[in-house]
Amino acid sequence: MAGLLAVLALAGTACSSSADDGGVVEAGSDSISESSAELAPEPTGDPIKVMTVTTLNAAGPTYQNIANTAEAYAEYINARGGIAGRPLDVTVCDELFDPAVATTCAREAVEEEMVAIVGSFTFFAESIVPVIAESDITWFGPCCPITPSELTSPHSFPIGNQPMYAVGAVKRAIDDGCTSINAVIIDGAQIFIPPMENAITALGQSFGETIILPPTAQDYSAEVAQATSGADCVVTIISETPYITWNTAWTQSGTDAVQYGPQGNLNEVSAAGNEESTDGDVVAGMYTDISTSSWDEYRVALDEGGYDQSELDYNSLGGLGTWAAFVAFAQIAEGIGGDITASSFFNAASNTTNLDLGGMVPVLDFTQEWTDGLDGYQRLFNRSVVFSELDNGKIVPLTTEFEDVSDLATGSAG
Repeated sequence: MAGLLAVLALAGTACSSSADDGGVVEAGSDSISESSAELAPEPTGDPIKVMTVTTLNAAGPTYQNIANTAEAYAEYINARGGIAGRPLDVTVCDELFDPAVATTCAREAVEEEMVAIVGSFTFFAESIVPVIAESDITWFGPCCPITPSELTSPHSFPIGNQPMYAVGAVKRAIDDGCTSINAVIIDGAQIFIPPMENAITALGQSFGETIILPPTAQDYSAEVAQATSGADCVVTIISETPYITWNTAWTQSGTDAVQYGPQGNLNEVSAAGNEESTDGDVVAGMYTDISTSSWDEYRVALDEGGYDQSELDYNSLGGLGTWAAFVAFAQIAEGIGGDITASSFFNAASNTTNLDLGGMVPVLDFTQEWTDGLDGYQRLFNRSVVFSELDNGKIVPLTTEFEDVSDLATGSAG
């Protein structure tokens, strides 16, 4: 179970509700928000009903930032005329970290005739997707697809990607001139190793050491010493909570090596107290940073809704991914000529060839599955990465242009 939680936490803690003391910048201007709200007519007619599923009350990881983002989007869009003139009605279903409850959420979506389940993250999508697919309800826009149904079902439309950021981290390390690279993989995340090895081999190098990190430990000093021995760079695929312990040992080691880690995990939370030793560490991500212009409306929506951006991490896979999913849902729904139903939305999504979210993610084509890629990942439409870095403990964007790492994941230099 610990191993399972470790691999899922690479998606999950990246969605985390951990405190963040400054990663979200203020919106450049409130005039965007105010003027559009003033000019928009009030939405009318039957609401467009959607659901967001995540974990809110459990002993394990919880994702209040996902729930808040879903509700913030509904408030924001309804103040601006809704979707196709109709109000958006979002139900957040807390699956309590229980697959049986996740199935109950799915059945509720069917009974309530939801159009889609949007922007969700749960460890138990396998308990949901087959249930809703029978009613043509779409599993739309998950940030971090990790289950077979999410990655293979024609009713699943991921916007994020997994494990492509690990491939991106390898590529960036070599692009930066690293010549002696070790890898650290938290136990349970071994599925990340084959595409990472494919990438480094295609780029003409190999890992000196591949270290499997126990997911819970009081001290990682021995593992840090092993990882940094003879290495100028270390690709670290670790979830947020163990990163905190890891970075403390990293600081104590006095190493000059550079870390390359995943968005939402190697972050301001896990770097706190270790700002000097993590300075210059590189973060590989699926989404551009929240400070960029792509997310202007997201920042405004959080401000308008009174969501305290210093308490939860919205510059994360969960926060960014949920907002991107709702923007994409609205874009597709607005293009439906007739009634917006589960079936009409599924058909419209299935025929979407040019989903452009203004730089949040690359332009996506939902008609082109990745049939020549990693086995079992054919619904992975977004296979690109962007990069940020830690600068004195703060995340700052390095790139905003997406790099497609599909070929590297399968072992081709492209």
